[in-house]
Amino acid sequence: MPADGAHRRPSPGTPAGAPGDVVLVGAGPGDPDLMTVGGLRALAEADVVVTDRLVPLAALDAVRPDAQVVDVAKIPGGPSTGQDAIDALLVEHALAGRRVVRLKGGDPFVFGRGGEEAIACARAGVPVRVLPGVTSSVSGPALAGIPVTHRGLTQGFTVVSGHVPPDHPDSTVDWKAVASTGTTIVVLMGVRTLGAIAEALVGGGLDPDTPAAVVADAGLPSQRRVDGTVATIARVAADAGIGAPAVTVVGRVVEALPLEPAPVV
Repeated sequence: MPADGAHRRPSPGTPAGAPGDVVLVGAGPGDPDLMTVGGLRALAEADVVVTDRLVPLAALDAVRPDAQVVDVAKIPGGPSTGQDAIDALLVEHALAGRRVVRLKGGDPFVFGRGGEEAIACARAGVPVRVLPGVTSSVSGPALAGIPVTHRGLTQGFTVVSGHVPPDHPDSTVDWKAVASTGTTIVVLMGVRTLGAIAEALVGGGLDPDTPAAVVADAGLPSQRRVDGTVATIARVAADAGIGAPAVTVVGRVVEALPLEPAPVV
């Protein structure tokens, strides 16, 4: 890959000095087969790819040999690139006339800070496009044989972030309301806080015997699923050594399908 500062020739018809653009691409849950055709095309056309930790590495095979790949991974409890630095990087390369792909796990607008990046680019006069990705909130359960909706069981699903526990001052989720929706509950980024979340759901009125499951590494060969109830799932996941990334599903849909999920290859 070229060293930092390498740049592309302006696209045909692009006036000298005109900005490039930024494409926010959702890479899906981890299996390169679940990336969109548009996302792969954008990677092939990119001069700079700014990539996250949870993207499928095989997707980067589509990147041109002369393109620059910048890793801005955010590792839970470890090294992390600040969001302001990521925003500045996108703007800098685009204003230099480069076509930039911001490659993000899942979907850019589902707890992916894609909106913040779009705002930063727009404020700098940089054109932005969004290519949605397959969100893990739906695909993670599906890959493990769990439909988030099922006729006769539930008419909807509620997706919430578990990044902070219910009693944290930064939490804006009304967990009592979530517990009473009558929908499937899907929790992203909630491995560390799963015990507190389960307590909040039961405290909000959810039957403690409600089926629950955690799907880890969805879409990868290391994918695992563990099952319990909302009252036991945190202990079950901890005993199994489940770590991030993982998706938690709470609701009768966990037991809806009498089938084993297809193996991930």
